[in-house]
Amino acid sequence: MSTIHVTMGGSAAASLRIALADAGRDEGVVELFDDLSVGPLRGADDSPDVRAAFWERAIGDIQQDWTAGLGGDFAKLETLAADTGQVVVWHAQSVADQLMLRRVAYHLRNAPQRLNEVRLSSADIDDPQSWVRLRADQATATGIFSSAQLRAKLPEAAPISVLRISRLALEWQEAKQANAELRYWICNTFKSGHYADIDALVLEHAPDEWGPAARTIGAVMAFADRGHLFVGDVIAFWRCRELAAAGRIELQGDARSIDDLRTATLRATPAVAVPR
Repeated sequence: MSTIHVTMGGSAAASLRIALADAGRDEGVVELFDDLSVGPLRGADDSPDVRAAFWERAIGDIQQDWTAGLGGDFAKLETLAADTGQVVVWHAQSVADQLMLRRVAYHLRNAPQRLNEVRLSSADIDDPQSWVRLRADQATATGIFSSAQLRAKLPEAAPISVLRISRLALEWQEAKQANAELRYWICNTFKSGHYADIDALVLEHAPDEWGPAARTIGAVMAFADRGHLFVGDVIAFWRCRELAAAGRIELQGDARSIDDLRTATLRATPAVAVPR
């Protein structure tokens, strides 16, 4: 019987393919494209349009067919549901991985005997100096693990109980219905968050004098360390552009997309003197 492994993101998929090859296992890997931790989810299983519109806005003025990319996720999920082989979902302690697990469980809820998992956590990282240790929440994502670390976890693939699959599928439906701007995962429960949470970090770390936008983005990514939410440069720079449009910070240089991050500079909006 065939086995398909499911991961979130290209880095995780590439490492897992190497791990399987090194273990002499001829098994497929399915990479899901959409980071579900940020942006609207309502209707996510009906059409790629809402998610595509969100990512097009977040990434900025770059020619990329998000509808086609997210449509690929649709096709992969449909294929998984229609297949008869075993499915192994690899997930770590991050919002994106946990939502991906629940989405797959929802699509395979009528074939629970096929669904398995491999759990990853900070305990699987040997290096005590790893940046994961610096995060308040000790969040991890499958993509940060090496192929050797993933290979060591292959024997730990285990079935998910029917009861838990039902609960995971329900939690995915609840997350879609909540339709939060962003999501946290705290004590195995999803909590709704707001773009303003990221905006507050941008405003806190925006310098008074002109400085590289990348430096502020790096600080935002480092200090967004709660609720197992990873804030990437695409989202952080998008929030900078939105704050600049609202007059809350100033951006200098071409800052229409993530491609402009390296050359853009920013500063906090100077305080306006109040006439006496």
